[in-house]
Amino acid sequence: MKTEFGKLIAALSMVGFLASVSSSVMATEDPAILAAAQKAVTASDHIAVAKSLEEEAKQLQVKVQEQKELLEQYEDKAYLYGRQAQDLQSHTSALVRKYEQVVNADIKEAAAHRQMAANLEQNTHAASGTKTLSAVSGSHGDSVTLQ
Repeated sequence: MKTEFGKLIAALSMVGFLASVSSSVMATEDPAILAAAQKAVTASDHIAVAKSLEEEAKQLQVKVQEQKELLEQYEDKAYLYGRQAQDLQSHTSALVRKYEQVVNADIKEAAAHRQMAANLEQNTHAASGTKTLSAVSGSHGDSVTLQ
């Protein structure tokens, strides 16, 4: 009875967690990662999604750095770009902000998938663990625990 109640609580918490993650906007726009995230069922599926999101975050971090260097160029040598200097600066600044937001969202999403994987592994280990049976003997009220 206790294990069934524990499984029920674990299942309900997992459903709540999944609902909160799925209601948030996915950070990535990569169709392969989106499909993998939607089909993730096992712990290894969630870990694979987390790794993909972390890899995407690393790639975007490189783009952030490139855009920051470009922005510095536009700011330091605005005279080279004439009237377009301000437009280039604001566009590049917006790209930096967007990429940083996606990087942060990817990292959060990856952490959520790692947490889901850990929960699934914990539930799997708990379900396969030793079950304890308790029996009450006769009228004396003595109990025997079997493992």
